[in-house]
Amino acid sequence: MAQQDAVEELDSPSLGPDLIVITGMSGAGRTEAMHTFEDLGYFCIDNLPPSLLLNLVSLAGLNVGSSRKLAVVCDLRAQEFFPELTRELGKLDEMGITTKVLFLDSTDEQLLNRYKATRRRHPLCEGDMSVLDGIRKERDLLDEARKQADYVLDTSVTRPQDTRAKIRALFASENDIDEMRISVYSFGFKHGAPIDADIVIDVRFLPNPYYDKELRTKTGLDREVSEFVLGQPETKRFLERWYALLDEIIPGYIKEGKQYLTIGVGCTGGQHRSVALATVTGQHLSQAGYHVNTTHRDLALAEVN
Repeated sequence: MAQQDAVEELDSPSLGPDLIVITGMSGAGRTEAMHTFEDLGYFCIDNLPPSLLLNLVSLAGLNVGSSRKLAVVCDLRAQEFFPELTRELGKLDEMGITTKVLFLDSTDEQLLNRYKATRRRHPLCEGDMSVLDGIRKERDLLDEARKQADYVLDTSVTRPQDTRAKIRALFASENDIDEMRISVYSFGFKHGAPIDADIVIDVRFLPNPYYDKELRTKTGLDREVSEFVLGQPETKRFLERWYALLDEIIPGYIKEGKQYLTIGVGCTGGQHRSVALATVTGQHLSQAGYHVNTTHRDLALAEVN
């Protein structure tokens, strides 16, 4: 394995190997790494003995050209486990399965501080051993694994979101990095505020078509209602600022590793204003290149009779 330092700048993101083995120091972020790979579409297994890698590959139906990808966390503190991992990865290489080993590391001082914060006992502490003794023992046991890993990621001074970003830069495809899946839906506050939305915008301050008898039984999907709502000066000013806000914050969410975003657009009944505005919000985001699904939660309850 030709080791690369994960903090170095990459010319372009990798398309991602078929199998990624995550290992490293306890407390250095192995669980965070696994969650990141889950977001990238990898099927993840925690704490898998290296001897079971071939069985996992077989059970998962992973083969050359397969779209499925796996990420496993392997604890290599037992001295016999690293040679075992090397043998198993060699067998997978012969099968044409691409693999990479990611080693998560941190300084002894930072690991000690993290254990103090969580008040957990280090897994290698025995008898009267201190946490620092356990950390040092683990580092000695993992020294060869660190030297042979494909990537070493030092999390000593990085926030969890920074760790996620570095992993994404290493293993995500360009589309994975740039694509945010967004759900936009309209709703009516009188039918209940949403509990699953990341962003909720209340548009009840805009003129209401409900008070126009000709529009009352129509919905925001009808041209007449849409033109009424979108043609208001207040709406035009709102949309200019609303689009600017979304254009600013969504790239920030992506940078932080968020891949799914739900936006709720609410009016009183979820029939007129919210429907029209959720529709154009979805269109704006689609034109910006995002994968968007637009729905209307309470349209079935509309007063159309």
